[in-house]
Amino acid sequence: MERKRGLTLDSGGQLNNGITIKSPQELRAMREAGLVVAETIEVLLRSLEPGMKTRALDAIASREIKRLGAKPAFKGYRGFPATICVSINHEIVHGIPGERVIREGDIVSLDVGAVVDGYYSDSAVTAPAGKASPEALRLIKTTRQSLQLGIRQAVPGNRIGDIGAAVQQHAESAGYGVVREYVGHGIGRALHEEPAIPNFGEPGKGILLRPGMVIAIEPMLNQGTWHTQALDDGWTVVTADGKLSAHFEHTVAITDEGPQVFTALNGQQASQESTN
Repeated sequence: MERKRGLTLDSGGQLNNGITIKSPQELRAMREAGLVVAETIEVLLRSLEPGMKTRALDAIASREIKRLGAKPAFKGYRGFPATICVSINHEIVHGIPGERVIREGDIVSLDVGAVVDGYYSDSAVTAPAGKASPEALRLIKTTRQSLQLGIRQAVPGNRIGDIGAAVQQHAESAGYGVVREYVGHGIGRALHEEPAIPNFGEPGKGILLRPGMVIAIEPMLNQGTWHTQALDDGWTVVTADGKLSAHFEHTVAITDEGPQVFTALNGQQASQESTN
């Protein structure tokens, strides 16, 4: 048994609640995986345009992840058939790439994961294809800001409720619904680990954040109700009222120096971006 900051850990760095505390070597591997994800998303955003099929984005991501020496995190995960998730307009998460043609003004959510040396990183972004409506752009901006505000709360001594409360307050003050059925998560040697990271909550409530924890924070905001519906394909989740949804996500390490954003090319700076 090992003692770290007064907590009991097993030989694998796991707390008694199932949460893992990563070693410096593990954090480095996750940062490498995060850079693969960040670079892949940059390529996807440059490639996104009206008229292309969603499967073309999947092919680009597959090629880029492999070129960078990593493995796709999603393909085959619980049977998921593609490298990335592509969700459009009222689709919230887990959209399957295929023959659908992206149209002018669509908003497109891209969810990307990669594995390096057995360690995962996960990130998502929503962007317009061509010229989107002011209402759609406002939703995208607010969702991105909600993520940034959540990341700022990811410091030792805070609790999971502080992250969710920051996201929820910003989103709901702008008039948006915060998805509740799907939440963020711990991440490491598995894509989904403990703890769950809701995008709603009360300040000062929930599990204590400790150095060495790594979490995926991922606000999903809807123009209308927060209620969702799963489609018959077994994966795609849509808004219950058919209104637009946006999704942003970063993999974030809790450190004594502040949040380290593994899935941003600029690392910690991503948590310090302006929310204006």
